[in-house]
Amino acid sequence: MTYIIRLQTTGKTFAAEPEETLLQAAQRHNIDIPYGCQNGACGSCICDLISGSIAYPEGPPRALSSKTTFSQPVVICKAVATDNISLHPREILGTQPPKIKTLPCRVYSMQRLSPDVMQIKLTLPQSESFDFRAGQYIEFLLKDGRKRAFSIANAPHDDRFIELHIRHVDGGSFTGHVFDEMKDKAMMRIEGPLGTFFLREESDRPLLLVGGGTGFAPLKAIIEHAIHRGIERSIHLFWGANTPQDLYLPELPEHWTKTLPEFQYSPVVTDTGANWSGATGLVTHAVTNCYDDLSPFDIYMSGAPAMVEAATPLFAEQGALANHMFSDAFEFASDVLEKIRTRKP
Repeated sequence: MTYIIRLQTTGKTFAAEPEETLLQAAQRHNIDIPYGCQNGACGSCICDLISGSIAYPEGPPRALSSKTTFSQPVVICKAVATDNISLHPREILGTQPPKIKTLPCRVYSMQRLSPDVMQIKLTLPQSESFDFRAGQYIEFLLKDGRKRAFSIANAPHDDRFIELHIRHVDGGSFTGHVFDEMKDKAMMRIEGPLGTFFLREESDRPLLLVGGGTGFAPLKAIIEHAIHRGIERSIHLFWGANTPQDLYLPELPEHWTKTLPEFQYSPVVTDTGANWSGATGLVTHAVTNCYDDLSPFDIYMSGAPAMVEAATPLFAEQGALANHMFSDAFEFASDVLEKIRTRKP
């Protein structure tokens, strides 16, 4: 049996098999619906259920625990249809999404940007094109079937390399391999581009970019893309980290501040004991302290799921509109989470 899924925003319909998630079914029919982590954590794919019924074979996803503006939220990357249903997703405007490919790649260079952040540049076969939107991500396909996702840190026009910012995670076998064993010229396989976290160029609203840690990577790509395209919207970047040292590549925001008349940069650190004269505390609170009314803005949030989960209702309370908030939550892979949970003190 198949079920018919109708999108109220566009009137489009597609069929879903009982064993596939609603997101998988949409992608199989080339239907572009917002999504992010694909593991039920970030909430980017939440839609309103208008009619019909769904189920979560793996149990309720984490994103359902967050406050949302949806009356009947459905996390479509984990939900399966149990009836014909009607959904109200956030619509994606613009061109068709880039084609998702599986490709070999080679490590061109590696550079430590901070003690626990590594910049990696990858090259692809010259015979292959790789189109992507600024802010999207790729997944490494590991030999044992696991996947590891990282945001692309460069803009599409600057496509000689795929640039990634990889933070070392205690208990993470892949990031441990990157920091301790990976060498230049290493061969890997990737899949991408993935995700719907990208700049909505059709909008003329001012931009608030809110990043935590290596959440700076996709925001960097968005800013560089906006500069390349000559987009004249004002941009205010808030970047939060534990210590000043964790604000790697500090020269980039400073350069943008000096060269872009409509650019502002607000770095924030949580370590109040650091030798730091700037803002301290949570980066989300820095945003709400700066702006009483967030309704005029397009807001892009990138970083840990806890930051995104806290920011969404906080920003909504100060006027941010659901259709103008976009997020990319950096969730740990399930096997890494299990190691962290079971690690002895």
